[in-house]
Amino acid sequence: MDETKQLTVPVIGMTCLGCAASVETSSKKAEAVEDATVNFASERLTLTVDGTHRQANEALAEVRQLVKRAGYKIPTLTLSLPIIGMSCTACANTVEKAIREVDGVVYASVNFASEQANVEYVSGLGSRAPIAEAIRKAGYDTVSAAPPTPDAPPVVGESVEQEDVGGSSGGKLISASAADPLVDEVEEDAEAAARAAAIRHEFIRLLVGAVFSLPLLIISMGRDFGLLGSWAHAAGVNWLLFLLATPVQFFVGWDYYVGAIKSLRNRSANMDVLVAMGTTVAYVFSLAVLAARFVGSSALGEHVYFETSAVIITLIVLGKLLEARAKGRTSAAIKELIGLQSRTARVMREGEELDIPVEEVVVGDMMIVRPGEKIPVDGIVISGESSVDESMFTGESMPVEKEAGSSVFGATLNKQGLLGIEATKVGRETALAQIIKLVEDAQGSKAPIQRVVDQVAAYFVPAVIGLACVTFVVWMFAGAGFVAALLRVVAVLVIACPCAMGLATPTSIMVGIGKGAGTGILFKNSVALEHTQKLTAVLLDKTGTITRGEPAVTDLVVSENSPRPSLGSSPKQLPVPVGRTDLLRLAASAERGSEHPVGEAIVRAAGANGLDLAEPAKFEALAGHGISAQVEEKQILLGNLRLMERENINLNGLVPRYEELQAEAKSTIWLAVDGQAEALIAVADTVKEGSGEAVASLRKMGLTVAMLTGDNQATADAIAREVGINRVIAELLPGQKVDQVKAMQAEGFRVAMLGDGINDAPALAQADVGIAIGAGTDVAMEAADVTLIRGDLRSVPQAIVLSQATMRNIRQNLSWAFGYNVALIPIAAGVLAPFAWAPPFLQQLHPILAAAAMAFSSVSVVVNALRLRQLQL
Repeated sequence: MDETKQLTVPVIGMTCLGCAASVETSSKKAEAVEDATVNFASERLTLTVDGTHRQANEALAEVRQLVKRAGYKIPTLTLSLPIIGMSCTACANTVEKAIREVDGVVYASVNFASEQANVEYVSGLGSRAPIAEAIRKAGYDTVSAAPPTPDAPPVVGESVEQEDVGGSSGGKLISASAADPLVDEVEEDAEAAARAAAIRHEFIRLLVGAVFSLPLLIISMGRDFGLLGSWAHAAGVNWLLFLLATPVQFFVGWDYYVGAIKSLRNRSANMDVLVAMGTTVAYVFSLAVLAARFVGSSALGEHVYFETSAVIITLIVLGKLLEARAKGRTSAAIKELIGLQSRTARVMREGEELDIPVEEVVVGDMMIVRPGEKIPVDGIVISGESSVDESMFTGESMPVEKEAGSSVFGATLNKQGLLGIEATKVGRETALAQIIKLVEDAQGSKAPIQRVVDQVAAYFVPAVIGLACVTFVVWMFAGAGFVAALLRVVAVLVIACPCAMGLATPTSIMVGIGKGAGTGILFKNSVALEHTQKLTAVLLDKTGTITRGEPAVTDLVVSENSPRPSLGSSPKQLPVPVGRTDLLRLAASAERGSEHPVGEAIVRAAGANGLDLAEPAKFEALAGHGISAQVEEKQILLGNLRLMERENINLNGLVPRYEELQAEAKSTIWLAVDGQAEALIAVADTVKEGSGEAVASLRKMGLTVAMLTGDNQATADAIAREVGINRVIAELLPGQKVDQVKAMQAEGFRVAMLGDGINDAPALAQADVGIAIGAGTDVAMEAADVTLIRGDLRSVPQAIVLSQATMRNIRQNLSWAFGYNVALIPIAAGVLAPFAWAPPFLQQLHPILAAAAMAFSSVSVVVNALRLRQLQL
């Protein structure tokens, strides 16, 4: 059975939800495409495709052509790769087939005679590195790019396709050669370059529009207000206005005509249709007046409205330019994440240090990372010690100590020591690449509330056109006259703004999810973001979620009755007082090398206090009791009470404290030295820093907080008391956690389940919102809707606050977008005309004011969404 693949690609040229609908409809016509979804704000098309990599690429190529015919563009890059090792045409066919299997490749051709491969691939899906790797796996090779020379720097050629794009955004493509050392940077920035080129195109249109519209407006308005004298009323002035308006109408406004035609050809209607109709009505009417006056007729009056059509176009272009710039800032989180990636890596190969592009690092490479350098890819520390700044992932400012055996992540910053690191994950498998993919997917997903907006938008433009026709008929019957009715029609057409409705939800989603990513909170999709704000209960797994998930020494109780001889004193001033320090050192020395969790906890405690451990002699593990060893000629016993009783050890009055520690659900170990019980060492799974604060914050927000654990009731109650949880369900089997989630849901709660282990995955999947701790297992993260990279419970209330703020922002945007259209379209149609209390400019709304309102309505939605970036979590 063929596998299903999801491909997400950028689309250039969309201006409103109508455009997005056209792209979706066109994409679904491709044979292998099961589904197609467009996110208008992020300008991304997500395809669900049936088939293998090659079949998916063929479907993508078909979609690209369909989208192109619809008037939009999926930007691509082209590469020319020199191929080494081909000996016949069959070799060329093998290489070509291998290249076509690489994700994102829409065209590949290998010429045996020139030994060149020409490849075209979609920006953001493919890149040079996997193409070169596919060639090598096929048994051939390709030449790497040479570095640029200072006196002859290579230039990346920008090739602009001068094809019309369905909309006013324009369209640009970048073409680069593989021989160019800047090609990797071009690959990463191809989409950004295409969008930058589109913005430049908008700016040129705005500049031309302003140059012609400004004098046009000054002359027209000056003449209407009698400020320019009698010369302004000469017949030739109208011809001057015509000459000034025409370049604006057919150069600056040309994209609207193209977009409108292609939209109508796709049996849909978008913003371009409204702008093209409104401005054409004003322009053609003015031209008709001019022609009538030329033949001596005044049947159409004397007033022309060339300035109306020209200024409308110029204002809308200005609004689109501002909108494009603002929309670019909504994806700042992704750009910042991509910017974290290291460009090069220093690796050891055949005993020699080499600096290579990070794309060429393979699993198993030994990397050398000096202080102040970024770690290129994920790996395991083999040698050296250092502290590493992981704040770009976790939002935590404190560096994390690393030593041999520690895991490290690509793009994090080595602060101090020299590290030798073995690469374990490269390319798209690294933590950073996975986070970027998760954020991109989440930002590109549609929130449930967006479906309602899409349904409204599908009928919006036809409804506006119908209303414009009704407006004309009503005012003609009311006796307002042809010109007055026509002006109202133009105002209705140009004031309607489907763009604001289309941007209201996705821009807020993009900024909200990006904000979360910057603080270590990853939402799987926009549905998770929307559902998180509705939570009423949070269920917390204990081990690894509330607690650290590993035992630690919590108490060291020294007997006051022991007739102990001097144990020696430590040469260091330590956090543990003298006497207690020596006992801890003896216990840790006896447990040295132990694989028992309790023994490891005691050794860690000694290490945390900087103690130098001795080598134990005559070590013996006593099954079910503890251990026996000699340390510095002292006989050491470490174990349970049964061991002490069996060996007839004097307990020295420690029994009452032993019972207290046991009542606190702590594993309590007896330490005997030379036949005398000297101390009790209590070991327990300790609460993470911030767990209590997080629980208090959740309860303050009005949420019910409960703890689920497979541990015994006494241990669970002790932890719950410490963090302030009063609802505890203990001694659960993994499957019973799911039952508890269902039971809470049956009570009417909207439940979040927080866990970190494989046994938590079913409960995470059952919950309304599953939240995985970032330090947990991959299975838990796969089942979860939200991942907390820091593994800090305080991220839970932060995620809820972020969700609430984002949904509040969406509601504000939708209220503005719908309110704007509901209020201003009727005003443009003239509903206030009969009311004397209404200001004159609202009784007869001039089309230029209508265009200004329309131009800035979508900008205001984007700017409001950007306020989420300033949210304090």
